[in-house]
Amino acid sequence: MNEIRKVIKLRVKSLNDLARMAASVIALGQPTYIIRIKDGGKTAYGLLAVFRDYFNLHGIPLLYYYVDELGGVEGNYILIKSDESGERVEIGKGIKPGYLSIPIVDLAELPDFLI
Repeated sequence: MNEIRKVIKLRVKSLNDLARMAASVIALGQPTYIIRIKDGGKTAYGLLAVFRDYFNLHGIPLLYYYVDELGGVEGNYILIKSDESGERVEIGKGIKPGYLSIPIVDLAELPDFLI
């Protein structure tokens, strides 16, 4: 039986950094979502990824995450728009025309490989 490896956690500085990372994955044609878990007064948002072909390993599981110390914002999507006027990232209850909409999936509990 193969052992499930735990992810390597990489904390990013802002929700904008996490949204930008997710947008770049979507641009490569991969379906992407953000996981969210609330713990006390904090909310953590994460993006699961795999760092492929690391030397002779078949891939390293990664979790890019951001912790909102203020508790987060209610909503179902991270909305990102980047144009000549700059970058805008927000959390919304639905999709918005002209924005890339990244679904947020709320976890009831963390799976063992994330702990």
